[in-house]
Amino acid sequence: MTMIQRAMTAEEFSLKRSDLPDAGQWAELVRGVPVTLQPPDLEHGTIVLNLSKAFSAYVHAEMNGYPCFDLGLKLESSPDTILYPAISYFTEGERFSETDNDYTDSTPTVVVDLATTGDRRAGISERISLYLKTGVQSVWIADPNARTIHILRKTNHSAIRLDENDMLNGAPDLRGFRIKVAQIFADPDWA
Repeated sequence: MTMIQRAMTAEEFSLKRSDLPDAGQWAELVRGVPVTLQPPDLEHGTIVLNLSKAFSAYVHAEMNGYPCFDLGLKLESSPDTILYPAISYFTEGERFSETDNDYTDSTPTVVVDLATTGDRRAGISERISLYLKTGVQSVWIADPNARTIHILRKTNHSAIRLDENDMLNGAPDLRGFRIKVAQIFADPDWA
């Protein structure tokens, strides 16, 4: 007898995610199928910490939108796909309206994804394509191995590679946001 499994919906995945390994913290839904990613390493946490500090300063200075961390983005329907980038930055809608959600149908302006584990690296091209296809304006990919940031933009299909000596400038999507790429990969002061 052959068992045919029905694709899981976004709603079902959200309800059952905590039953997955590591309480679903590293799980995503890809075309209706739950997929568990490798747990991130210390570099992953360092990058998120450094960018969260930079985004906090930016939000307080510019009052332009807000970041969400590990918020699921519903990118496809029937079957559903939900990816959890490290950071999603919203510039539209009610301020902080997405911060308590497990996932959203809303489209952030900027997505920051990290190429920190083998499975995250292997799927990065498809992830970028999905983000841009659904309306994300800029995708920033942090690569700790090469210590580079890749910026891909929807409007002109451009791709920019920044190394440690460069300055990441958030324009045109996050005007006024600036951080030296080396700071993104720097060990925290307390390390």
